[in-house]
Amino acid sequence: MKILERRSCQTQRLDLTITLCDCLQNEHSADQYTTVYSGSKKIMAEWNIETKCVQSGYRPKNGEPREVPIYQSTTFKYDTSADMAKLFDLEAAGYFYTRLQNPTNDYVAAKIAAMEGGTAGMLTSSGQAANFFAIFNIANAGDHIVSSASIYGGTFNLFNVTMRKMGIEFTFVSPDCTEEELEAAFQPNTKAVFGESIANPALTVFDFEKFANAAHRHGVPLIVDNTFPTPVNCRPIEFGADIVTHSTTKYMDGHGSCVGGAIVDSGKFDWLAHAERFPGLTTPDDSYHGIVYAEKFGLEGAFITKATSQLMRDFGSIQSPQDAYVLNIGLESLHVRMKQHCANGLALAEFLSKSDKVESVAYPGLPGDKYYDIAKKYMPNGTCGVVSFCVKGGRAAAEKFMHELKIFAIETHVADARSCCLHPASSTHRQLTEEELIACGVPGNLIRMSCGLEGTDDLIADVANALAAI
Repeated sequence: MKILERRSCQTQRLDLTITLCDCLQNEHSADQYTTVYSGSKKIMAEWNIETKCVQSGYRPKNGEPREVPIYQSTTFKYDTSADMAKLFDLEAAGYFYTRLQNPTNDYVAAKIAAMEGGTAGMLTSSGQAANFFAIFNIANAGDHIVSSASIYGGTFNLFNVTMRKMGIEFTFVSPDCTEEELEAAFQPNTKAVFGESIANPALTVFDFEKFANAAHRHGVPLIVDNTFPTPVNCRPIEFGADIVTHSTTKYMDGHGSCVGGAIVDSGKFDWLAHAERFPGLTTPDDSYHGIVYAEKFGLEGAFITKATSQLMRDFGSIQSPQDAYVLNIGLESLHVRMKQHCANGLALAEFLSKSDKVESVAYPGLPGDKYYDIAKKYMPNGTCGVVSFCVKGGRAAAEKFMHELKIFAIETHVADARSCCLHPASSTHRQLTEEELIACGVPGNLIRMSCGLEGTDDLIADVANALAAI
């Protein structure tokens, strides 16, 4: 676990987190995180998203590896027990055990934090682990969360079943709810609001400002899963989100190579202003000799520091350094790939909207889509490459359609360089009742198609042939 100095490298303040104003593990001077551009210095926080995808997170010094190094080690050696004791007290800089954190992971987490415009980030073993940590970091037994009902089936199951068994209650609201309906969902013990930028697979678009305003009126953070649009197309922090999560397994990796997740803190939510609501961050942690995270690590680092030093310590849901390295390779081309994913998605949506064998099409980038206007507001440069549609003829027709596909592969996956498709009602959302399926926007005849990087004409021809077989 690396404890970093925040503010600048000249200011000694201990932290477990990776922040943009840090030296990002290398402990360089702040000047080494600037670059000359048009005759003036342009700091990393001001870089364009394309540059952040390639350059942020890891900045080698003279003679150091150009690629992110893989620290393939479970442990780290120290000269004395006293040195090690300082690490366990969060009073010295260094790593001691990869179950908590690893340098390779931290370089990549720093890049994702930079891309999202946050102050601190961490990697997890999966997107599910990221969402679990983001909630469990501030909610305990007896607490309550307000969540959009239109979310990934696995996340819905995590919230509605597993976390309820842990004593955390959830109220699910429609993403299209009125202000009054949203207000009524809050309870005195509510600790956060959760939603997905673009819901998987319903493709509803989350109204960040509506939900952020409601959350902040009640003194709680807004947590947003930004997996589908990625920070290339949408940065929820700019619209009021406080915590952003990702399944990096999807577009960020982009090649179906490694499972992973990420959490980014905006560094803007004032935990101390709502101290009584978040005792885990604002009262002493006995397992670390009475540290108060919000006081010691400030707005910018308290949330991720606690998630790392407590939750990662106890649950160990770390991403392997090898997988973090592979993830970083995917991130370097993310801005290029998302353009083709979106172009293919829009072209397929336009084709499906004209087919007499299709009941309805959901794609927020398609003019006339229910969420087109709000998508343009929050994601003006594109949404994603995923298209959902309902075929006429019910479940039987949906199954026949999928059987005839040649390029689109039937996979429990999405957001990959290779095109794939899924029938959610019989797979990812199989545990849900018919009523819950409808609430999530996933009827039995819905098909989710993820457009990869293949030729647009080839993808449309594949879909056309499968529709013709119905």
